Amino acid sequence: MEPKPDFTLDDAVALARSAHAGQLDKGGKPYIAHPLRVMRAVEGLWEQMAAVLHDVIEDTDVTAADLRRAGCPEPVVAAVVALSKLPREPLAASMARAAADPIALVVKRADIEDNRSEARLGQLDEETQVRLRAKYTRSIELLEGFAAGRTPH
Repeated sequence: MEPKPDFTLDDAVALARSAHAGQLDKGGKPYIAHPLRVMRAVEGLWEQMAAVLHDVIEDTDVTAADLRRAGCPEPVVAAVVALSKLPREPLAASMARAAADPIALVVKRADIEDNRSEARLGQLDEETQVRLRAKYTRSIELLEGFAAGRTPH
């Protein structure tokens, strides 16, 4: 990736499209639709950049160094890193990290809302729907607890 001095939202979208090329969501649809919906759900340029890129480190070969080389603003890179769940990381740890970064917090709220939408969950079998609804309910409880300065239980 060639560095760009003026990284734009279009650059972020192009990077996300390239990174997620060929990936499908749990319902068999192109995965890129999810980050694009999350991007449209938030306001602010850095928030939108982080939203469209929020899964590239976690789910593709793209690294934080790649984002920096592409010219991505450092606050956006930091938010994407904060949004990237580590292998075998407890849910509470990933929610605490997202809640600690103001950009990541906005994006994570929108990400959870999109993930738990009926449009997405309705494509899945009932057992998966029940499991994911519980996961996303717990995720938002943890995220909001950490954002409010509480240690959720």
